[in-house]
Amino acid sequence: MNNKFDFDKEINRRNTGSLKWDVPENELPLWVADMDFETAPAVRKALQKRVEHGVFGYSVLPDCWYQAYQDWWKKRHHLEIEKDWLIFCTGVIPALSTAVRKLTTPGEKILIQTPVYNIFFNSIINNGRFVVESPLSYENGRYTINWEDLETKLSDSQVSMMILCNPHNPVGNIWDADTLSRIGELCRKHHVVVFSDEIHCDLTAPGKEYIPFASVSDVCAAISVTAIAPTKAFNIAGLQTAAVMVPDPLLRHRMWRALNTDEVAEPNAFAVDVAVAAFEEGGEWLDALREYLQENKKAAVQFIQTEMPMITTGSLDVTYLMWLDCSQVTDDSEKLSVYLREKAGVYLSEGNIFGGNGAQFLRLNTATTRKNLMEGLRRFKKGIEGRCHEKES
Repeated sequence: MNNKFDFDKEINRRNTGSLKWDVPENELPLWVADMDFETAPAVRKALQKRVEHGVFGYSVLPDCWYQAYQDWWKKRHHLEIEKDWLIFCTGVIPALSTAVRKLTTPGEKILIQTPVYNIFFNSIINNGRFVVESPLSYENGRYTINWEDLETKLSDSQVSMMILCNPHNPVGNIWDADTLSRIGELCRKHHVVVFSDEIHCDLTAPGKEYIPFASVSDVCAAISVTAIAPTKAFNIAGLQTAAVMVPDPLLRHRMWRALNTDEVAEPNAFAVDVAVAAFEEGGEWLDALREYLQENKKAAVQFIQTEMPMITTGSLDVTYLMWLDCSQVTDDSEKLSVYLREKAGVYLSEGNIFGGNGAQFLRLNTATTRKNLMEGLRRFKKGIEGRCHEKES
């Protein structure tokens, strides 16, 4: 364990305008996907330097922004990105919503593999398109792709885009090269553009690596828009800094025009500096964070297996989010989540919102201090025991 960085430091986030912590005083929030840790020292230093300058006018993209992304993906993810492939955007979801609006037509269908990040539904429905779910198969605690179902739905001429979650939130799958290549071939065959959300890619477990969708074949590169960012890994989502990577010139031009006409392609005064600092100087901090998160997840698994054997845990390969199978306790995780908040004072995300078989799951955010996590797990146990007792009565 790297002791250079203190991830056990308690930081009071209440009354700071925090979405995660803007909950009743008695509740411990372990839900939305941001972390309770200070960001990397290099990022904080870059922010301080920028603030001290004192002038926050319009910003441009210097060469160092492009180079930071290129160097990071080459070193960390073995992908050579050409400078021209990169377009700045204010966030992964703004980029996704833009892609939905400008690369598809109202009334068309967009495919997602559920259970999946719930905001994908919003980006589709709010922009006048229809959701097509291709549910992942679930067996013995493991999710896989139902290839027959996927191809059947991609073959619908009204399906014009697939949103790929790589790695997959919330189920924790790191898709391998063969799987990604097969998805690419099916989408090419059926003339479907792939939008690949890869925001969790830097939060793999120590010793694990993810594979960029665009890296596995010329086909995957040619049909895809990939969203990447330092925001999830470095806990800077509120600073609105991201990029899309589009190797194909025609698709890239369409995406560039789309982002600009939606006015989400201009950096704020801090967006460039924090991204460059994270990618150029944040590697050691990130590796220490990944070790801490993995130990948190292991501690959670041990507690759940010992104290709540009716709950089962899924993959620990990526993200700080744990996908908990509560099927022995409930078939409605929304009601269970509300119960846990009211009776035990702990807030986990209900699985219903992620589609697929999510109604039997809760999502636990382990990106907090070990002390907070263990307290949250004790409250979780109390709530589950209360719920089971009520069902038996």
